[in-house]
Amino acid sequence: MPKEGITPRAQDYSQWYLDIVQQADLADYAEVVKGCIVFKPTGYAIWEAIQRGLDERIKATGHVNAYFPLLIPKSFLMKEAEHVEGFAPEVAEVTRAGGEDLAEPYVIRPTSETIIGYFYSKWVRSYRDLPLLINQWANVMRWEMRTRPFLRTTEFLWQEGHTVHATEEDAERETLLILHDVYADFVEKEMAIPVIKGLKSEKEKFPGALRSYCIEAMMQDGRALQAGTSHNLGQNFARAFDITYTDQHNTIQYAWTTSWGVSTRLIGALIMTHSDDEGLVIPPRLAPTQVVVVPIYRNDAERSLVMEAVRRMTAEWKGRLRFKVDDRDNLTPGFKFNEWELKGVPIRVEIGPKDVEKGSVAIARRDQPGREGKSFVPQEGLTDRLTALLEEIQQALYQRALAFREAHTADVTTYEELKQQVERGFARCYWAGTIEDEKRIQEETRATIRCIPLDQPQQAGRCIYTGKETTQQVIFARAY
Repeated sequence: MPKEGITPRAQDYSQWYLDIVQQADLADYAEVVKGCIVFKPTGYAIWEAIQRGLDERIKATGHVNAYFPLLIPKSFLMKEAEHVEGFAPEVAEVTRAGGEDLAEPYVIRPTSETIIGYFYSKWVRSYRDLPLLINQWANVMRWEMRTRPFLRTTEFLWQEGHTVHATEEDAERETLLILHDVYADFVEKEMAIPVIKGLKSEKEKFPGALRSYCIEAMMQDGRALQAGTSHNLGQNFARAFDITYTDQHNTIQYAWTTSWGVSTRLIGALIMTHSDDEGLVIPPRLAPTQVVVVPIYRNDAERSLVMEAVRRMTAEWKGRLRFKVDDRDNLTPGFKFNEWELKGVPIRVEIGPKDVEKGSVAIARRDQPGREGKSFVPQEGLTDRLTALLEEIQQALYQRALAFREAHTADVTTYEELKQQVERGFARCYWAGTIEDEKRIQEETRATIRCIPLDQPQQAGRCIYTGKETTQQVIFARAY
């Protein structure tokens, strides 16, 4: 039975998503600022957990954090033609400040390749300065016409890495390192979301990039969500901003650069991969609160008895579990159950006077609503039991999402089959078409090539659109 206030997924998936965002207290609309949202504490706590996990991986691969200006001279954006063309419709400008018109407008950063390129041209002099490996956590602004909380908003939060290398091989190695060891590793292990790693088509690649790589995830409505991108920028930005270095032979060379980023749309991915008609579901490794304890009592005597048992029980949880004791006296246990279920806490522990007498507690798993996920267990050994159960839930969520993706992915051999398959999920097919072919397919089906998977078949096949023989397979899907 769906939660009151939450539209069932089968009835209206889009409204279900918006209901989860608001009912689970993740965000509120900032009506006074077009297309923006307020991250409420629950939503921001999830972003902080994502930040921590990614930041650890980014630093473990040798990168350091810095911060660059929010305002970028408009002339900087004009230096790389393909880049400015790609972002022109989304750019917001500041033309007046301090009561005066500015001599040159500033662009509120849609991304930072240009401003960072300017500083890198000052900082890089010799091959000894390379590689230069810097990441920043920041906000960006892109003037979106149609917005949806976390997935597409005018202002959003992200990290963007920008690196400089001596050779194309080094830049390519960096690009793939981030894709595999940072993004895919984090999203699959911590967020329990299976992803497909691949190369973007020429039509879909980042404006100004030599090559763009991505991780693509499937949401519960069968649509794709780009969960992270990593770009080999070649020498395009190095030439535009004169990022050069003197090599070992005292010859001046243009450097090779990369950029890569993930954003708060990962919160949207989390919601649409795991949540259900009862509310939000958060994987245990990412959950700000992993276990909530709801004490049950009817009078002061029972309260004293139960709360003492709770204190004993939770004493050894500190440092091992992220937990909360909900001892609010003005709310019924049923209301609390409903609230924590809605907010996606992985495990709920219930304890009343009879449980104290028996030395037991009731445990409810969020990933299995209702009786199926509830059990009664001894208080003795509870800490180890909860720790193991959290890991079991983490793996169960990943396997469930993977099984869903596999069930909604099909190999197609004709264009008609592709049209039918993108109605329900991913269409995997051989492809030897042009950018114009891909554009026509998008116009007719609203599907795009989400990626060219890094794992490719060993045998040849026929392109579903041109009929040409090829060894390249792609994933077509409708996307967020």
